[in-house]
Amino acid sequence: MGDELNAVEMRDISISFPGVLALDGVDFTLRPGEIHSLLGENGAGKSTLIKALTGVYPVDAGTITVGGERRAFSGTADAQDAGIATVYQEVNLCANLSVGENVMLGNEVRGPFGIDWKATRARAAEFLHELGLDVDPRSPLSSHSLAVQQLVAISRAVAIDCRVLVLDEPTSSLDRGEVVQLFSVMRRLRDRGVAILFVTHFLDQIDEISDRMTVLRNGRLVGEYQVGELDRAQLISRMLGRELAELDVIGRSAEREIDRSGEPVIRALALGKHGQIEPVDIDVFDGEVVGLAGLLGSGRTELARLLYGADRADRGSIQLRGVPTRLTTPRHSVDHRIAFSSEDRRGEGIIGDLTVAENMALGVQAKRGWLRRIGRAQRDEIVTGYLKQLGIRPADPNALIRNLSGGNQQKVLLARWLATAPQLLILDEPTRGIDVGAKAEIQRLIADLAAQGLGVVFISSELDEVLRVSQRIVVMRDRRKIAELQNNESVDVDDVVALIAKESAA
Repeated sequence: MGDELNAVEMRDISISFPGVLALDGVDFTLRPGEIHSLLGENGAGKSTLIKALTGVYPVDAGTITVGGERRAFSGTADAQDAGIATVYQEVNLCANLSVGENVMLGNEVRGPFGIDWKATRARAAEFLHELGLDVDPRSPLSSHSLAVQQLVAISRAVAIDCRVLVLDEPTSSLDRGEVVQLFSVMRRLRDRGVAILFVTHFLDQIDEISDRMTVLRNGRLVGEYQVGELDRAQLISRMLGRELAELDVIGRSAEREIDRSGEPVIRALALGKHGQIEPVDIDVFDGEVVGLAGLLGSGRTELARLLYGADRADRGSIQLRGVPTRLTTPRHSVDHRIAFSSEDRRGEGIIGDLTVAENMALGVQAKRGWLRRIGRAQRDEIVTGYLKQLGIRPADPNALIRNLSGGNQQKVLLARWLATAPQLLILDEPTRGIDVGAKAEIQRLIADLAAQGLGVVFISSELDEVLRVSQRIVVMRDRRKIAELQNNESVDVDDVVALIAKESAA
């Protein structure tokens, strides 16, 4: 097919970083008026390909053609001038500005005396209305949910008249209703002829929204397929380079017996915070994984942050192994061997400008205090051990963590906290935004750690994952606990959904 028929053609694209061949002769084609999914494990090269297309990375070899015209992008402005817009998983907007100001940023309507704000807001309202968004353009962006902020970012792409829209993991933090709204907007844009490149780790969404898909593995092109051409097992085997059965995904951990005869690692009694979460009772025993299930906004994260002391409770109490304890700051929790991995991996987890080794050692250093520096030999021992144990790729302690895939960044964060020898590990969405292979590895790691006696609080938006990993499940809705289930073979996802729906209808 000739270039003139395609929105984007990337041919024989290669990009290298020190010690890593990120893309090796990859071809990719995107047609006008289609939604095209880009699939692969973390580290497969998806992000690198997107950044090559959007001008973030220069290519070492190969050609990029947009709308039939050969392009050599020297930055993101060049890509935007070519009609390419990108909406990332972490929305890159100005939270301190209004919705309308974000939509029209750089494209404000100007009059004889500068920006005509009334006309600018009216124009923003038109773009929002085009996408079916009933949002006041004068309202602060920060007052809206992440889902609305992503749709505002898409409205901004419409405002600059994009021909190509790149959506990088836009659904990873959305509930089902918000995904439906996003997909409706995507279909509207597709029907107008916009070419959409869609990256997701939710394989069921591929069939629902996409027309075609491209699979990458280890920086190379595996193939391009029509949606429906491969069944689920075939698709996963192409992504991973091995059959689904070879993943050795853990069976449900519910079968493992937990000794609850003694004091729990942690017991929270009527723990809550006004305006954030109603009082909750919860306990976790040695070797037990307690899953927090519920929709986004149900109070899962709020509870996790209170248990860790990241937010301060204004009611209730906490006991650690039967001893009343005040956890008012994260430092208190670290001193009591409690570790917390936030759902905001980029904002509250990794430090992108530091190396893998430096990020991994932060937990131990924080526990020791900044005046007692970790010796080089001790740090190297910690880092080398966890690079191997967790299968972090590339296994280079001196690589900048920002250059790692999401799944490998998550493994570094887990290593950071495991190095502190915690008695309780609180994990908020540890597998969000990572591929099925890395997800299985992390699930297996959690199961192994619990089997060795570690207490774990586990949060995931994927209910089947909560059921697979947890021995006990606390169900949350509307920022309060509505049920607690002992996980066993008779409990399934429908049971948890029914509990949430029943409470909603009450």
